[in-house]
Order: sequence, then C-alpha cells, then structure tokens
Amino acid sequence: MSKMTVRDIDVGSKKTLVRVDFNVPLDEETGAITDDSRIRAVLPTIRYLLDQDARIILCSHLGRPKGKIIDKLRLTVVAQRLAQILEHPVVYTKDCIGPEVEKAIGKLNNSHILLLENVRFHPEEERNEASFAQALSQLADIYVNDAFGTAHRSHASVVGITRYLPAVAGLLLEKELKALGGILKNPAHPFVLLLGGAKISDKVAMIENIMDKVDCILIGGGMAATFLKAESYEVGLSLLDGTVDLAARLIENAAKNSTRLLLPVDVVVAEEVRNTAKGNIVSVENISPEVRIVDIGPQTIKIFTEELQKSKTAFWNGPVGIYEISQFARGTLAMTGVLADLDVTTIVGGGSTAEIVTKSGLGNEMTFVSTGGGAALKFLAGEALPGVEALMNKNP
Repeated sequence: MSKMTVRDIDVGSKKTLVRVDFNVPLDEETGAITDDSRIRAVLPTIRYLLDQDARIILCSHLGRPKGKIIDKLRLTVVAQRLAQILEHPVVYTKDCIGPEVEKAIGKLNNSHILLLENVRFHPEEERNEASFAQALSQLADIYVNDAFGTAHRSHASVVGITRYLPAVAGLLLEKELKALGGILKNPAHPFVLLLGGAKISDKVAMIENIMDKVDCILIGGGMAATFLKAESYEVGLSLLDGTVDLAARLIENAAKNSTRLLLPVDVVVAEEVRNTAKGNIVSVENISPEVRIVDIGPQTIKIFTEELQKSKTAFWNGPVGIYEISQFARGTLAMTGVLADLDVTTIVGGGSTAEIVTKSGLGNEMTFVSTGGGAALKFLAGEALPGVEALMNKNP
C-alpha cells in the first residue's frame, strides 16, 4: 500500500485521534446494539495504540442526525460495548469539540481511551467546513483514519482534518485496501461475482470496471427483475431500477467480453411483501403481472451454487432476496452457506451483505468481510476515495 500506516509513525505518548466507523445497527425499541462487528473490526488498531502507550481519542458518526442532536444516536452504548470487549475503561464525552472535551483530553494518560460524541451532530462535519476540521485537529497530535466505511465521504473528520495533522491509515483501512485491491490487481480464476440488492445503478461502475477480470456474474435480488425485463421477461409488480437500458447494455458488454452473466431461471413470487405473505416458486417464463419477485428459486440456487463451487475467487455484494422476511431469505442464506464452505478467496462487500454474514455466524468462514458498502463499490469501480487520498504517502 502506498499510504503510510499507524506502524510508520511514532505514536508513543501522543494524542492520537482515530476516525473509526462505529455506525452500528441499533434495536429500534431498546436502542441496544444488534451487531458489534464494526466495533470489533477496529480492535487491532486500538490494541496496537494501547501497546504503543498512545493517548487514544476515537471519533465516529452514528446514523443520520443531519446536524442535529438526537439522543437515540448518542454514542453512549458504543462506549459501553467497546469497554466490555476490550476489558478496558473508555471515557465518553457528550460533544466532540469544545472546552469540556479539551478538559477531558487533558486528563488522558498513556494507554487511555476517550470516545467523542457523534460528529454528525454538527452540520459542519458533512459540509467539510475548515473551522470544524481545525477544531477536531486541535484535540490531537496525530490523525489515524481507520473508517473505511466513510472513506468515500469528503467530510471534516475524514478529509478536512488531514490538512492540520500528520495523517496515516489504521490497520483496518490497510486490510480493506489490500483485500479489495487484490480483486482488482490479480484475482485467482475462475472469478465469480455474485450481485444482489435492489439497484443496478449503485453497482454499474463497479461491474464495468472489473468486467474484464470476471469469468462469471450471477444476478439475484431486486436488480434481477431489471435484468429480466431487459431480456423481455414479464416481471409483474417487481420494482425496477428505472435502468432497463443500462441492464441491457451490461448484458451486451458481458457477451462482448466473453463474461458469462447468469440470471435466475426460477424465482419466488408473492402478491405482496409482508411477513404473512405466501411465496410461490415459478419459472421466469411464468411470472404473472399480479405478483412481484421476492427471492431466487431452488433451481437458480443450484445453478449459482455450482458456479461458486467452481470459483477460486468469489465476491458477493447484495442479498438475492428480501432477506428481512424469513420465507424470502432462503436464497440469501443458501448463498451464505455456499460461500462459507468454499476453500477459496471469498470476499463479502459491506453494508447489508456484511450484516447478513455476521448474523449467520459465518463471518469467520469468509476470507474477508468488508466494513464498507458504498466505499467498497466505489473502490472496486476504480474511483479514488477522498479519505484515502488525503493520507500521507510512503517514501518511494
């Protein structure tokens, strides 16, 4: 990696501000953390800094408060969970800048940890305002970006702050770039891409950028309806991405590139999407106008499984059905199990796909589970990530 990491800089006794991604899912009723994998992902960096006797200041966002203070999006529960996991005290402040924060940091000793309040409570964060970035920078001596999930955002705590402090990558950010970079540079073949989710538009740039490296693309999820429509199949009430022409172009480009692009041959359909809805399995030639596609069918699961089992590299992004409803999650769970059983390089894109794999208890069976959904797609699309570009380069 061309960027300097936390290993390349002296952090001993230094106030080290680490941008982490603690944007964890919360239970709507209790406010409890339902998946702490994003907290656990950054533990190697935190433990490294503890071993180096750094004074650790963590900052993160949580949810989308849009510049307002929202109590249910405070980082109190995160501080508590982090302290439990580390078995180490974590001081928590009710703001991320200002006199009270500066006072708390003044009391930090070596190997102490402080977690700042949600940076997105300040509207200046997402606007990348220099005054806010500078206020954050005045809290520390060194800046470490370990938040791959926000590396595609030009925010004050991601990009702006690097103008005022020596800025390096954390160990998680380094790991993400190496794992995803391997797909772009030298994937083992056959390389199979499994794509789901609702939108083609989110993934088109990524598909086009790695088309010449992929041997086979498997399409499921809501986006399968748009591809099927492009192939003149009836898709009923299925939601279309509005980019049928784009799907047709991708099908054409795959053929020109000798990349096999496989669509479902059978699907599960339902008249409505709700917990009590009943699904029926039909071939894609027999989808009626009154139903919508909610999952891939058993024959498609078989075909996709066989393709994945032939692979030496597999990348998955997006559920292949409406996995939030148990009877429509069978395809997604089947794909999770298949990937977990493979003895090859298996990389899972972030976002909902990462949550699915983690909740299934099979995350450790994958080669790598990314913590960044949008960031991973942009990186694989060949786009520069502002949060990475802003870090210091290693000497040639």
